[in-house]
Amino acid sequence: MQIYFKNSQKDLKVPSSSVKKLIHSLLKKLKVECDEISLHFVTTRKISELHADFFNDPSTTDCITFPIDDDSNSYYRVLGEIFVCPKTALTYAQKKGRDPYEETTLYVVHGILHLLGFDDIDPKDRTQMRKKERACMTYLKKESLLLSKKKVVLNYRPEL
Repeated sequence: MQIYFKNSQKDLKVPSSSVKKLIHSLLKKLKVECDEISLHFVTTRKISELHADFFNDPSTTDCITFPIDDDSNSYYRVLGEIFVCPKTALTYAQKKGRDPYEETTLYVVHGILHLLGFDDIDPKDRTQMRKKERACMTYLKKESLLLSKKKVVLNYRPEL
């Protein structure tokens, strides 16, 4: 599985090894098979531009996703792209007295769940998504896979 990570923000330092380990482990836990997934950490300006361009809403947001292949029987499956704004996580975490790395991890989980078809528009769907988010976060905490400043050693070998 190819995990592409691009960090174009400077608000929260996160080693790419932590991000890739989190994504790889979570997808494995969720039994998701795909060949490729992309994650972008972006600035508030960029997330606002994406929000305006694709959702006609220029406000900042935490996470935007673009699913690509929804058929797991495809020869080569690209799960999709996730755009996360760590500055939004920092701001929210400060207001609520939370850890910004844990909040950013939640946004990544949220994005992955969106790519897998979970939604949070209507109350019933939102309840299901929140339950799955909690289960994913519990797993990531237990496995010490929450994002942090520390680099992690990757114990898997991404395909070249």
